[in-house]
Amino acid sequence: MHKPLITAVISLSLLSACTTFDPYTGEQKTTNTAKGAGIGAGIAAVVSYIKNKDASSSDRRRRMLKAAGIGAIAGGGVGYYMDMQEAKLRKQLRDTGVSVERDGNNINLIMPGNITFRSGSAAINDSFFDVLNSVALVVQEYDKTIVAISGHTDSVGSSSSNQVLSEQRARAVANYLRTRKISDARFEVIGLGENYPIADNSTAQGRAENRRVELTLVPITEGA
Repeated sequence: MHKPLITAVISLSLLSACTTFDPYTGEQKTTNTAKGAGIGAGIAAVVSYIKNKDASSSDRRRRMLKAAGIGAIAGGGVGYYMDMQEAKLRKQLRDTGVSVERDGNNINLIMPGNITFRSGSAAINDSFFDVLNSVALVVQEYDKTIVAISGHTDSVGSSSSNQVLSEQRARAVANYLRTRKISDARFEVIGLGENYPIADNSTAQGRAENRRVELTLVPITEGA
């Protein structure tokens, strides 16, 4: 991910209205300002990356749909399609520690470091595989989405090493989900380094929250 692109989307993303759902109760709640801004910026960076990957997004959409063997969502049905997917994800992920956030028609799954990776590592924790299996069940069923996986780190270490580590973490999650029969054509894998903290890096708890992977589900729509 190029830093100019990351910087360009920050101001827009801070204006995004985001809602979150408590992973333990499934109830809607309001994020605190710092966390909401951090997550919103990350989603905007991912979506901007997807839109700008190819010169022609419509050509890319057609290639992806053909490779994945799926169809696009008709314009009027996008919101309903993502609503149903969001509800199933909340049900599957309750009590796992994964947060489900809706931003427009995009769904973001925030998977913190205390359940995903140890500090400085891109090896998936054994306890995290059941969570990924639950995600895969829903993502398989609702296949008219791009699955953008972004890796994030805390601020320990150099920014260059954290960039590499974030990419390795995102790839590790993508590689596992590929084994769950999700088409490779649907994946975008992005490393965002330490650029989007959602908690205070000066505390152990904050670093664990920042050391995360996020899955952003972006609907594939007609004419996109």
